[in-house]
Amino acid sequence: GGAHRAFISVTQRCSHSSTALKPQYDAVIIGAGHNGLIASAYLQKGGLRTAVLERRHVLGGAAVSEEIIPGFHFSRASYLLSLLRPHIYQDLELKKHGLKVYMRDPYSFTPMLEDGVGGRPPRSLLLGSDLTNTRQEIGKFSEKDAKVYPDFLRYLETLACAIHPLLDAPPVDIPGLTQGSLTKRLSALRSLKPLVKSGLKLGKNIPDFYELVTAPAMKVLNRWFESEPLIATLATDSVIGANTSPNNPGSGYVLLHHVMGELEKEKGSWGYVEGGMGGVPQSIARSARSLGADIFTNTDVEQVLIGPDGSAKGVVLTDGTEVHSKVVLSNATPHVTFKRLTPQDALPEAFITAVDQIDYTSPVTKINVAVDKLPDFLAAPNGADGKAGPHHQCSIHLNCESVEVLEDAYWEGQHGRPSSRPMIEMTIPSVLDPTLAPPGCHVVSLFIQFTPYLLEGRRAWTDEDKERFGDTVFDWVERYAPGFKASIVGKDILTPADLERVFGLTGGNIFHGSMSLDQLYLARPLPSIADYRSPVKGLYLCGSGSHPGGGVMGAAGWSSALRVLADFKRL
Repeated sequence: GGAHRAFISVTQRCSHSSTALKPQYDAVIIGAGHNGLIASAYLQKGGLRTAVLERRHVLGGAAVSEEIIPGFHFSRASYLLSLLRPHIYQDLELKKHGLKVYMRDPYSFTPMLEDGVGGRPPRSLLLGSDLTNTRQEIGKFSEKDAKVYPDFLRYLETLACAIHPLLDAPPVDIPGLTQGSLTKRLSALRSLKPLVKSGLKLGKNIPDFYELVTAPAMKVLNRWFESEPLIATLATDSVIGANTSPNNPGSGYVLLHHVMGELEKEKGSWGYVEGGMGGVPQSIARSARSLGADIFTNTDVEQVLIGPDGSAKGVVLTDGTEVHSKVVLSNATPHVTFKRLTPQDALPEAFITAVDQIDYTSPVTKINVAVDKLPDFLAAPNGADGKAGPHHQCSIHLNCESVEVLEDAYWEGQHGRPSSRPMIEMTIPSVLDPTLAPPGCHVVSLFIQFTPYLLEGRRAWTDEDKERFGDTVFDWVERYAPGFKASIVGKDILTPADLERVFGLTGGNIFHGSMSLDQLYLARPLPSIADYRSPVKGLYLCGSGSHPGGGVMGAAGWSSALRVLADFKRL
């Protein structure tokens, strides 16, 4: 579904595939985001003939590389890789299929907006895996914080490791445990194993875990630390992509969510993919195709086909072509799946009402910028040779001097106004990956909060509004890195409405639905469909809108494929 519908010839459809679209498959997957592609690989491994149908010209959903300015290759939406489940990385041999990741160390840089003392530059905070250096950096603001920081990391890691079993398995099968024959109920007992495993791993830390996932992040951070730049930098992880404040209950879970990364065996690390984020789906697609899956771009699904018995029988494309299958998996958001792609008379009225209540609020605007020189920060001036410093490879946190600055930005967004001093996470991946930009030039990603979907709650963004907000953002970057505005050679501004229009992200939400406590685990996206099965027999969710949610790369695709394969055996 979505905009830019067109009649597609078979030759266009097959531009990225060596085979023609067949009229019959065992499984059809709507959408070639990373979860859909991962599901296709595992279904094909399990013996199901599988096709993936992508409406856009490029694979990857929101994890795409696009040359939107000649010579500059952008990770247009998603921009960092982490939380890619290690077993998927190994099973699908993604390294063999071309996935290359540049690890970042150090990984976080927070420059201050302040006057330097005695001719020295303004202070900054640089965090990396070298604890000696990191503690020295923190010590510039607080010796006490420098001392306890390693303990804080151990505390978070203990909690994060304990919930890995929950990320790597479907939620507890409540219908299986409570309905049907004794044999079925006994079989469903297996679904309790990950929960028990997590509980045993947490042990005496269960109260700490409960507090972290339910409390405001600030309650936890204030107990550990006293220096504002460190607290504000860590607090950004509790709100990134989420329409929340670090003072709101539940923001602690988002904080934990962002330290759960496992990339090249380094927990909590985030890396740049060579060639941009599109390298991830491309490597998964190569793996899936090597197993026999068919993958097509420019293939727009109009609707799920429902048979006389009320079960899914395949899909019909916008050009009228029917593709029949025994099961259909949707990598679209729950809203797109159940409000646009599924005939409404096939769904219970109460279910449609529940789908309408899912929260997709997004505070995010993404700006991609092409520049003709490396940003030069007052807090860490470039050397005479013009080469990148360690801080250039980091997530660069601007307007993070204090939590008060973040809080003010949040409240402006809640009142329907783009933040006048927005929270900005800046990355410059071309510092590590020279394939992204011409020599001497760079691609800059600006991930910005807080911006509303509608201005003043009622008005769509105009091009003038977008330009005005872009100028506000660039003015702030300029204050930290003078000369930035003059270096801009092109830009691409994506408000929440643009993220929805281009990538099919309902509300512009990067997680396919808010990662709030009422929309996690047994309630993601709704309690009745937390097991990936929809009310329509043979129709499943496989995207980030289902457990374990956005950001945990590939887990929903893997778990939904397991669910489908288990159900298929019973057919």
